[in-house]
Amino acid sequence: MRQADKSAKGTKGTKRAKGATEAKGTKVAEGAKGANIANNVVGIENQEIASLRQSLEEVLEGLKFSLVELTVSKHRGSVQIRAVIYNGEAVGTDDCSKVHRAIMPRLELAFPQQDIYLEVSSPGINRLIKNNTEFQYYLGKNMRCYRTDISDWTAGILESADETGIVLTIKEGTNTAQALRLEFDTIAKAKLDC
Repeated sequence: MRQADKSAKGTKGTKRAKGATEAKGTKVAEGAKGANIANNVVGIENQEIASLRQSLEEVLEGLKFSLVELTVSKHRGSVQIRAVIYNGEAVGTDDCSKVHRAIMPRLELAFPQQDIYLEVSSPGINRLIKNNTEFQYYLGKNMRCYRTDISDWTAGILESADETGIVLTIKEGTNTAQALRLEFDTIAKAKLDC
């Protein structure tokens, strides 16, 4: 069954999860659960964005969702916010709408008297993993990792993830499986393999 990338759009905003520094001098703040957050919104401190992420995660936890990615940016006088959510199952448009309605009041408090554009979406079936902390959301899912040590893709079921790497179960033949540990420094990119 294919899961399409669903989104509920309505009110405004975008914030980018990335590593140490992004283009054009964008600063990065460490968010809740170790997710990186880039700040390119004028007048908003990284601490405020991390606090906003924590606040939104509290709301989503009550709805049984996880906040995979939060991006916030300023565009043409409005604040654009993009939230990627996950719950271990297929995320549909009804789920995105429910989350949109639940987090909008917090965003209106965080950005008073500003136009807010909010987009809520699922990770999508072809999502590239952007952060090492994201692996925990996809335990038990099929995944492909491009390895720098062999310059090739390795596919398997994600069994576990910790601070330094992941364990994939790789099928060999018809009935045998092998557990393979990959350190993060050997993974150039990873994506869901549906």
